[in-house]
Parts: sequence; C-alpha cells; structure tokens
Amino acid sequence: MDRSGQITTFNRFTRVSRETITSLKKYENLLIKANKNLNLIGSSTIKQIWIRHFLDSVQVIDFIDKNDKTMIDIGSGAGFPGLVLAIVAKDRKIPLKIKLIEKSPKKVKFLKNVINELHLNAEALPQNIFVEPLKLSEDVFVARAFKPLKIILELIHSKVENWKKIFIFLGKTGKSELLQASKMWDIEYKQRVSVTNDDSTVIEINKIRKK
Repeated sequence: MDRSGQITTFNRFTRVSRETITSLKKYENLLIKANKNLNLIGSSTIKQIWIRHFLDSVQVIDFIDKNDKTMIDIGSGAGFPGLVLAIVAKDRKIPLKIKLIEKSPKKVKFLKNVINELHLNAEALPQNIFVEPLKLSEDVFVARAFKPLKIILELIHSKVENWKKIFIFLGKTGKSELLQASKMWDIEYKQRVSVTNDDSTVIEINKIRKK
C-alpha cells in the first residue's frame, strides 16, 4: 500500500481532523530525518510508517477511560505508541498526560523535539526504569516492542502503585509469552486481535497477582 492509501486507511480507522493528519505528517518527517543517525525504526518499515507504526500504536485510544489522567509509555524509543496517542488524544480533547520513559539520551532529545514542535501534552523522561529506584503511580501503562511480558509484569509489580490498566502489544510470540507469564502470575486481561496484523494482539491487563 502506498503512502496515500496508508493515510486514507489510518483516517478511516481514527476519523481524526486534517490538522491532526498534518501533525502526524510533521512527526513522520522528523522521524525519518532523525532515523539516519538514531536508528529509531527499521529501514524496511519506513515506507509503512502510517500502518506499521501509527495505526498500530493508536488502536488502544478507544479503550482509555476519560477519567484516566496519566499514562506512561515504557521504553518509548521512537515514540510508539506514546507520541501517536498524545497526538490523537489532543485531537479528541482527551485530557491525558503521557510520560515517555526512555533510557537513551539521544532518543529522549528527539522525543522532546517532537513534543515541542507539536505542542503535545506529553513529557519525555531520560530514565532507565530497570536500574533507577523509581516508584510510579499512574493510571495507565503501555509497552510496545519493549521486553517480554513476564519481565514487564515484574517491573510493574516492583515499581508501580495504584495503576488501573496496562496495555501490552504482543507479536507472533504473544501466545508463548502469555503461557510463560501465567506460570508466575495470575493475570486478569482482555485480549484483542491487532488491527494491523492478525498474528499480533493487544492485551489490556486489569489485575496481576504473583503466584
């Protein structure tokens, strides 16, 4: 699918304004420019940004409660899904503050640049969540292409208090990851097939308890 077709598909799914499409195009341009030095996304996915990254990232927006005030994107990297969600949340007037946690200073600088350019309700934090003595208390957590599920659950369990929900993007290994995680955890979750790939899923976790 060419770029024009991808944008049409994205807009059909999200129904965002022309101004928001313009913001996403600006993000796309900043991303492609920075990718030459930062390796933010694989070169093979550059021509599929609108489906592979933008549409894939935005699919959880409809499951965010309007009472949710804060979200943390763990290991944000190029800003997926956090920046895309921030752009669409702005379009829909959802008062959600999104914090992007990323250990690479160079990638944090890129994220801050996009946030400033697009005037987003977001913040990029230069933190290695595994080594820093953090105690987080946010409404929603999200992770895409970060770490295996069992590691993410241990991380949430050890460093987060009073969370409401966790969204995890799982690829082809999703079934195996759920099986491995369920050996250590009782997990209450909802599972949805990804809108961009039938082999992938997005799970919404509402409760975890260590066995």
